[in-house]
Amino acid sequence: MLEKIRNIVFALTAVASLAAAAPASAEITININGGNVQPLPIAIPDFVGQGPAAAMGQQIAGVIAADLQRSGLFNVLDKASYIDRITDPNAMPNFQSWRTINAQALVSGGISAGANGGLQADFRLWDVFGSTQLTGQQFSTTPDNWRRIAHIIADAIYQRLTGESGYFDTRIVFVDESGPKGNRVKRLAIMDQDGANVRYLTNGKDLVLTPRFSPTSQQVTYMSFGVADPRVYLLDIGSGSRQLVGNFPNMTFSPRFSPDGGRVVMSLEDNGNANIYSMGLGGGGVTRLTDTQAIDTSPSYSPDGSQIVFESDRGGNQQLYVMSAGGGGAQRISFGQGRYSTPVWSPRGDLIAFTKQIGGRFAIGVMKPDGSGERILTEGFHNEGPTWAPNGRVIMFFRDSGGESGGPQLWSVDLTGRNEQRVPTPNFASDPAWSPLLK
Repeated sequence: MLEKIRNIVFALTAVASLAAAAPASAEITININGGNVQPLPIAIPDFVGQGPAAAMGQQIAGVIAADLQRSGLFNVLDKASYIDRITDPNAMPNFQSWRTINAQALVSGGISAGANGGLQADFRLWDVFGSTQLTGQQFSTTPDNWRRIAHIIADAIYQRLTGESGYFDTRIVFVDESGPKGNRVKRLAIMDQDGANVRYLTNGKDLVLTPRFSPTSQQVTYMSFGVADPRVYLLDIGSGSRQLVGNFPNMTFSPRFSPDGGRVVMSLEDNGNANIYSMGLGGGGVTRLTDTQAIDTSPSYSPDGSQIVFESDRGGNQQLYVMSAGGGGAQRISFGQGRYSTPVWSPRGDLIAFTKQIGGRFAIGVMKPDGSGERILTEGFHNEGPTWAPNGRVIMFFRDSGGESGGPQLWSVDLTGRNEQRVPTPNFASDPAWSPLLK
């Protein structure tokens, strides 16, 4: 299924505007750089369709609405409040009807049968008070791919109104955990970013940990504990093929891709210590990057590939350090109280997310690459393992509330720290990793 989706080519055609462009000052935008973002009221009626397409039009509108609502930047108005009905998605709306319910933006769309049993969907985004169309696109695909169309439309709306790229047409790879607490079965799983379309990638016979997405392809690297020492594997999601990333005699930890997808950086244990190494996936060999009598682990590249952030206890307890991607001297960047771990560089390059443990509680926070501007976004009994959305605006992590019947669950939080959402999974779940935008 995923291979089929990945290979589908979407036909995106700009839809001609039906209205003259309003002055720039009249166009609605959301300033997401402010400290207190007020959600934009937006109306998303069901997409218009005939016969079976009518039900699909309702489903597509529902996914778009859910994506935008979860972002915290939009207030999707209740359909019961709509006093007008879209019957022709290509016609100019009655803007006064939508102004009456205080909608600032309106989405109209249609669904129809395409060539060879395909599906055609188009949408228009309207500025209600400016009485003008902001954007419009048309898509062609197969009917079983309707959810991707919905996510792509949500991304287009998000980008047009915020000026930032969206993150809805993405996937999450994670560790699915089932069974009793003392004997959990851990399987590698993948799903859409909203929790739909869960699929298992491993059978649960071996323990799996720390999956990480390639930034350039639909490949995942992860750790597997079988009868031998832990091994690092590279898994192609589309084909299901798996290959061993090196054959190291000792423990390996925390593999993560370089920004170009050509290397993996990881931590290798030797005589009680752990140092950081990088390895070329195309036969480039192994390079040692740190050489200390400490535990250096959880490395993460900067998005330009020039630097690596990692955690180390070389100073006495877990702290964050930054060094050149080629190794050498490292500079400590964390100086607050408590212990810092699992650093991950933002795709934007402006922040580093981390886990912080202090006073028996775990927090997810961010700081600038030089260590300044530390902010805690959320905290609790046990929060860990941050991963960034590809636009660098949202972080996903896992939270365990403790107790005999408890277990880890996936959550997301935006950079304001105010929009916190639980991400649904079929069982307990940990170690999320966000994919890049799908192509």
